[in-house]
Amino acid sequence: MIRSDEEFMRSALDLARQAERSGEVPVGAVVVKEGVIIGRGWNAPICRHDPSAHAEMLALREAAQYLGNYRLVGCELFVTLEPCTMCIGAIFHSRMARVVFGASDFKTGACGSVINLVAEQRLNHHTGMTGGVLAEECGQVLSNFFAMRRLQQKNPSLKQ
Repeated sequence: MIRSDEEFMRSALDLARQAERSGEVPVGAVVVKEGVIIGRGWNAPICRHDPSAHAEMLALREAAQYLGNYRLVGCELFVTLEPCTMCIGAIFHSRMARVVFGASDFKTGACGSVINLVAEQRLNHHTGMTGGVLAEECGQVLSNFFAMRRLQQKNPSLKQ
Protein backbone atom coordinates (compact mmCIF):
# COMPACT_ATOMS: atom_id res chain seq x y z
CA MET A 1 0.00 0.00 0.00
CA ILE A 2 1.37 3.39 -0.97
CA ARG A 3 0.94 6.05 1.69
CA SER A 4 0.44 9.68 0.80
CA ASP A 5 2.34 12.75 1.93
CA GLU A 6 -0.69 13.65 4.05
CA GLU A 7 -0.59 10.32 5.88
CA PHE A 8 3.08 10.72 6.75
CA MET A 9 2.45 14.32 7.82
CA ARG A 10 -0.31 13.06 10.14
CA SER A 11 2.27 10.76 11.75
CA ALA A 12 4.51 13.81 12.23
CA LEU A 13 1.55 15.72 13.73
CA ASP A 14 1.05 12.91 16.27
CA LEU A 15 4.68 13.41 17.31
CA ALA A 16 4.19 17.18 17.49
CA ARG A 17 1.41 16.56 20.00
CA GLN A 18 3.85 14.39 21.98
CA ALA A 19 6.24 17.34 22.10
CA GLU A 20 3.43 19.55 23.36
CA ARG A 21 2.56 17.05 26.12
CA SER A 22 6.23 17.27 27.14
CA GLY A 23 6.06 21.07 27.35
CA GLU A 24 8.02 21.56 24.13
CA VAL A 25 7.13 23.58 21.04
CA PRO A 26 4.92 21.13 19.11
CA VAL A 27 6.97 20.08 16.10
CA GLY A 28 7.17 16.48 14.92
CA ALA A 29 9.10 14.73 12.17
CA VAL A 30 9.34 11.32 10.52
CA VAL A 31 11.92 9.90 8.11
CA VAL A 32 10.53 7.56 5.48
CA LYS A 33 12.34 5.09 3.24
CA GLU A 34 10.45 3.10 0.64
CA GLY A 35 7.13 3.88 2.31
CA VAL A 36 8.21 2.83 5.82
CA ILE A 37 8.85 5.18 8.75
CA ILE A 38 12.40 4.51 9.95
CA GLY A 39 12.96 7.58 12.13
CA ARG A 40 10.78 9.63 14.46
CA GLY A 41 11.38 12.76 16.46
CA TRP A 42 9.68 15.57 18.27
CA ASN A 43 11.09 18.79 19.65
CA ALA A 44 12.98 18.17 22.88
CA PRO A 45 15.60 20.90 23.43
CA ILE A 46 14.15 21.85 26.83
CA CYS A 47 13.82 18.29 28.15
CA ARG A 48 17.20 17.21 26.82
CA HIS A 49 19.04 20.46 27.61
CA ASP A 50 20.21 20.31 24.02
CA PRO A 51 19.75 23.18 21.55
CA SER A 52 20.14 20.74 18.65
CA ALA A 53 17.29 18.46 19.78
CA HIS A 54 14.88 19.64 17.09
CA ALA A 55 12.33 17.14 15.78
CA GLU A 56 14.19 16.82 12.47
CA MET A 57 17.54 16.17 14.12
CA LEU A 58 16.13 13.43 16.35
CA ALA A 59 14.32 11.77 13.44
CA LEU A 60 17.50 11.88 11.33
CA ARG A 61 19.54 10.34 14.16
CA GLU A 62 17.05 7.51 14.63
CA ALA A 63 16.90 6.81 10.88
CA ALA A 64 20.71 6.78 10.65
CA GLN A 65 20.88 4.28 13.51
CA TYR A 66 18.22 2.14 11.84
CA LEU A 67 20.14 2.09 8.54
CA GLY A 68 23.58 1.91 10.16
CA ASN A 69 24.69 4.82 7.99
CA TYR A 70 24.71 8.59 8.34
CA ARG A 71 23.78 8.86 4.66
CA LEU A 72 20.02 8.67 4.28
CA VAL A 73 20.00 8.29 0.51
CA GLY A 74 16.51 7.75 -0.88
CA CYS A 75 14.83 8.91 2.32
CA GLU A 76 12.20 11.59 2.79
CA LEU A 77 11.65 13.80 5.83
CA PHE A 78 8.16 14.91 6.83
CA VAL A 79 8.11 17.70 9.39
CA THR A 80 5.25 19.83 10.68
CA LEU A 81 7.21 23.11 10.55
CA GLU A 82 9.59 24.46 7.92
CA PRO A 83 13.15 23.47 8.92
CA CYS A 84 15.66 26.00 10.27
CA THR A 85 19.20 26.46 8.96
CA MET A 86 20.67 23.96 11.44
CA CYS A 87 18.25 21.26 10.38
CA ILE A 88 18.65 21.96 6.66
CA GLY A 89 22.40 21.60 7.13
CA ALA A 90 21.94 18.16 8.69
CA ILE A 91 19.43 17.24 5.98
CA PHE A 92 21.96 18.13 3.28
CA HIS A 93 24.76 16.20 5.00
CA SER A 94 22.51 13.15 5.27
CA ARG A 95 21.79 13.32 1.51
CA MET A 96 18.05 13.28 2.08
CA ALA A 97 16.11 12.94 -1.20
CA ARG A 98 13.17 15.14 -0.23
CA VAL A 99 11.81 17.32 2.56
CA VAL A 100 8.07 17.79 3.04
CA PHE A 101 6.94 20.38 5.57
CA GLY A 102 3.62 21.62 6.83
CA ALA A 103 3.55 25.18 8.19
CA SER A 104 5.93 27.90 7.04
CA ASP A 105 8.18 29.48 9.66
CA PHE A 106 8.45 33.21 9.07
CA LYS A 107 11.00 33.65 11.88
CA THR A 108 13.58 30.93 11.20
CA GLY A 109 12.48 29.03 8.08
CA ALA A 110 15.31 28.03 5.75
CA CYS A 111 13.19 26.66 2.89
CA GLY A 112 11.95 29.97 1.55
CA SER A 113 10.26 31.87 4.38
CA VAL A 114 13.34 33.69 5.71
CA ILE A 115 16.08 32.22 3.55
CA ASN A 116 16.00 29.49 0.92
CA LEU A 117 19.01 27.25 1.42
CA VAL A 118 17.34 24.51 -0.61
CA ALA A 119 17.65 26.73 -3.70
CA GLU A 120 21.27 27.75 -3.02
CA GLN A 121 23.15 26.41 -6.05
CA ARG A 122 26.61 26.86 -4.49
CA LEU A 123 25.94 24.07 -1.99
CA ASN A 124 27.18 20.60 -2.87
CA HIS A 125 23.93 18.74 -2.22
CA HIS A 126 20.37 19.56 -3.09
CA THR A 127 17.14 18.01 -1.92
CA GLY A 128 13.64 18.08 -3.25
CA MET A 129 11.19 20.15 -1.26
CA THR A 130 7.42 20.28 -0.89
CA GLY A 131 5.90 22.81 1.47
CA GLY A 132 2.39 23.39 2.71
CA VAL A 133 1.25 19.79 3.30
CA LEU A 134 -1.51 20.02 5.92
CA ALA A 135 -0.19 23.53 6.54
CA GLU A 136 -3.36 24.79 8.23
CA GLU A 137 -3.51 21.90 10.69
CA CYS A 138 0.22 22.06 11.42
CA GLY A 139 0.03 25.82 11.91
CA GLN A 140 -3.01 25.55 14.15
CA VAL A 141 -1.22 23.18 16.54
CA LEU A 142 1.56 25.76 16.89
CA SER A 143 -0.83 28.72 17.18
CA ASN A 144 -2.84 27.00 19.90
CA PHE A 145 0.33 26.16 21.82
CA PHE A 146 1.63 29.73 21.78
CA ALA A 147 -1.81 31.17 22.59
CA MET A 148 -1.94 28.94 25.67
CA ARG A 149 1.61 29.97 26.63
CA ARG A 150 0.65 33.65 26.45
CA LEU A 151 -2.46 32.99 28.52
CA GLN A 152 -0.41 31.11 31.12
CA GLN A 153 2.03 34.01 31.35
CA LYS A 154 -0.87 36.34 32.12
CA ASN A 155 -2.46 33.90 34.52
CA PRO A 156 0.13 31.52 36.14
CA SER A 157 -2.61 29.53 37.87
CA LEU A 158 -3.44 27.99 34.46
CA LYS A 159 -0.08 26.17 34.31
CA GLN A 160 -0.30 22.44 34.77
